[in-house]
Amino acid sequence: MKRVSLNMAVLLLSMTVSMAVFVAAPVVHYAQQWPLYEALRTTAAIIFAVVGAWFAIAYPERLRLLSGQTNGGTRTASTRMLDLFAPVVHSTFILCVILLVGVTAPILKGLVTDAITVDVLRRLSFALLVFLTLWQVWTVVLTLVPADVLKSTMDEDLSIQRARNALRGHAAVMPPPSDDVKD
Repeated sequence: MKRVSLNMAVLLLSMTVSMAVFVAAPVVHYAQQWPLYEALRTTAAIIFAVVGAWFAIAYPERLRLLSGQTNGGTRTASTRMLDLFAPVVHSTFILCVILLVGVTAPILKGLVTDAITVDVLRRLSFALLVFLTLWQVWTVVLTLVPADVLKSTMDEDLSIQRARNALRGHAAVMPPPSDDVKD
């Protein structure tokens, strides 16, 4: 499945679940929702900070490799760079929405007094919370993609180094396997 279609499938599933929550879930008071928003905000901030710092500070050479730069010349930037920053971008949007909810909710609480409208807003807020949570779960999954790319590149580098050492006669000396078969 291509990246775009997989992202669209996750988006469609998240929207469907959020709409079902809006329609079928009981009304959850905003006071009960806000701790969940705060936890989601914290998670998004952690993903934003950790992924950004991990790649920018801990693996600067790998970051250049992922961008398509090589020592022998320059290549065009690959889609790996987009994979690298996708979790950071997603977490940024999630953080922005949560910050806007944090400012908007008290204003609406002071302006809206009709019980039916308040219930609709609570349902809408909870459906948004579910959507953002599912989006954040997908973002956490996306953090594994660059990590897998980095691990694959490091494994390849290690394999090349071992092959070079073997060609130079610096390979690890290991005894040949025994021909004796023990029953």
